[in-house]
Amino acid sequence: MKHLVAPSLLAADFTRLAEEINMINDSQADWLHLDVMDGQFVPNISFGMSIIKQVNKICAKPLDVHLMIERPEQYIESFRDAGADIITVHYEACNHLHRVIHQIKSTGAKAGVALNPHTSVQLLEDVLEDIDMVLIMSVNPGFGGQKFIYNTIPKVRRLKDMITVKNVDVRIEIDGGVGLHNAESILQAGADVLVAGSSVFKADQPVEAIERLKAIGGEPTKFA
Repeated sequence: MKHLVAPSLLAADFTRLAEEINMINDSQADWLHLDVMDGQFVPNISFGMSIIKQVNKICAKPLDVHLMIERPEQYIESFRDAGADIITVHYEACNHLHRVIHQIKSTGAKAGVALNPHTSVQLLEDVLEDIDMVLIMSVNPGFGGQKFIYNTIPKVRRLKDMITVKNVDVRIEIDGGVGLHNAESILQAGADVLVAGSSVFKADQPVEAIERLKAIGGEPTKFA
């Protein structure tokens, strides 16, 4: 299955939000990635359910909602009601991760778990069969436009090996500093989904930037 591209709305021009979303609708993008920040789990505040609900009215692509927040279990149903198709929570923010994963799945959304750069993929071994996606942060979460952390590449390989050994359908998503300069290496390591913020929305030709990301080769895992 071809890898997916999920432009990150955090890098969009919010004074032209409808135009930016319509550009995504008309492009080869597969998902729209939405970073929710609470100013507690990460040192920044972005947007919440009300914005996602409005985006959902316009966006024709699945909404990939990444919760960089404390106590995400309190808000799962609200984000699903707002239009989230995929809901990803951070390993570091969940005291009862298994419970939160199944809470997400009970809403009908796909369940993802995100890992900060310092967090080992081995910590997901006991829940890997329960989740639909692992989001590996390739920057420290909280701000857009950061440089890619290249230790992410071997980390993806380790996770890919775990998925292969367990023979599970789990996508690997990479978020942070992704662009044409490193996308091929990321995909070759085993990633399936590229989250691209500045490399899409700050490009002179965003639609073409998405096309070029989609055209890069790789061997993503099969996902039903």
